Amino acid sequence: MKWVIAIALLMIVGSLGSALLFMMRDKGGSSRMIHSLMLRIGLSIALFAGIWIAHYFGLIESTGIQVGVR
Repeated sequence: MKWVIAIALLMIVGSLGSALLFMMRDKGGSSRMIHSLMLRIGLSIALFAGIWIAHYFGLIESTGIQVGVR
Protein backbone atom coordinates (compact mmCIF):
# COMPACT_ATOMS: atom_id res chain seq x y z
CA MET A 1 0.00 0.00 0.00
CA LYS A 2 2.92 2.33 0.69
CA TRP A 3 4.05 2.01 -2.94
CA VAL A 4 0.58 2.85 -4.24
CA ILE A 5 0.50 6.01 -2.13
CA ALA A 6 4.00 7.03 -3.22
CA ILE A 7 3.19 6.46 -6.91
CA ALA A 8 -0.06 8.42 -6.58
CA LEU A 9 1.79 11.33 -4.97
CA LEU A 10 4.34 11.31 -7.79
CA MET A 11 1.52 11.34 -10.35
CA ILE A 12 -0.09 14.31 -8.58
CA VAL A 13 3.19 16.25 -8.57
CA GLY A 14 3.78 15.32 -12.23
CA SER A 15 0.33 16.56 -13.19
CA LEU A 16 0.97 19.83 -11.36
CA GLY A 17 4.31 20.18 -13.14
CA SER A 18 2.71 19.57 -16.53
CA ALA A 19 0.09 22.23 -15.76
CA LEU A 20 2.91 24.67 -15.02
CA LEU A 21 4.63 23.72 -18.25
CA PHE A 22 1.43 24.19 -20.27
CA MET A 23 0.79 27.53 -18.57
CA MET A 24 4.25 28.77 -19.53
CA ARG A 25 4.20 27.48 -23.12
CA ASP A 26 0.59 28.09 -24.21
CA LYS A 27 0.09 31.54 -22.62
CA GLY A 28 -3.66 30.87 -22.31
CA GLY A 29 -4.07 29.65 -25.89
CA SER A 30 -5.33 26.15 -25.05
CA SER A 31 -7.10 24.27 -22.29
CA ARG A 32 -4.31 21.75 -21.59
CA MET A 33 -3.44 23.45 -18.29
CA ILE A 34 -7.05 23.18 -17.10
CA HIS A 35 -7.17 19.49 -18.01
CA SER A 36 -3.93 18.85 -16.12
CA LEU A 37 -5.27 20.61 -13.04
CA MET A 38 -8.55 18.68 -13.27
CA LEU A 39 -6.53 15.46 -13.46
CA ARG A 40 -4.58 16.53 -10.36
CA ILE A 41 -7.80 17.16 -8.45
CA GLY A 42 -9.17 13.78 -9.49
CA LEU A 43 -5.97 12.02 -8.46
CA SER A 44 -5.97 13.82 -5.10
CA ILE A 45 -9.57 12.81 -4.40
CA ALA A 46 -8.84 9.22 -5.46
CA LEU A 47 -5.76 9.13 -3.20
CA PHE A 48 -7.72 10.45 -0.23
CA ALA A 49 -10.53 7.93 -0.81
CA GLY A 50 -7.98 5.13 -1.26
CA ILE A 51 -6.24 5.97 2.02
CA TRP A 52 -9.59 6.14 3.79
CA ILE A 53 -10.69 2.75 2.40
CA ALA A 54 -7.30 1.15 3.15
CA HIS A 55 -7.51 2.37 6.73
CA TYR A 56 -11.08 1.05 7.04
CA PHE A 57 -10.05 -2.43 5.85
CA GLY A 58 -6.93 -2.47 8.03
CA LEU A 59 -4.35 -2.31 5.24
CA ILE A 60 -2.76 0.73 6.89
CA GLU A 61 -2.83 1.86 10.52
CA SER A 62 -2.75 5.32 11.99
CA THR A 63 0.22 5.99 14.25
CA GLY A 64 -0.31 9.68 14.85
CA ILE A 65 -1.11 11.74 17.93
CA GLN A 66 -3.67 10.24 20.30
CA VAL A 67 -6.66 12.60 20.35
CA GLY A 68 -8.51 12.93 23.64
CA VAL A 69 -6.09 10.77 25.64
CA ARG A 70 -4.44 12.35 28.68
